[in-house]
Amino acid sequence: MSFPYKKNIEKSMKKFYDSLCEKNKRRYAAIESEKLSHGGVNYISALLLKFPNY
Repeated sequence: MSFPYKKNIEKSMKKFYDSLCEKNKRRYAAIESEKLSHGGVNYISALLLKFPNY
């Protein structure tokens, strides 16, 4: 799987993430980052958590 994802996919992922409780947010972020190659954790963290370093 390649990244970055298309903007509409990112928007859907963020909307879904925001609907989850904290415990499930962590699980979802972990699963999504595992799908990606090197850099996946940073990409998903930046996308879902809006870390400024990405």
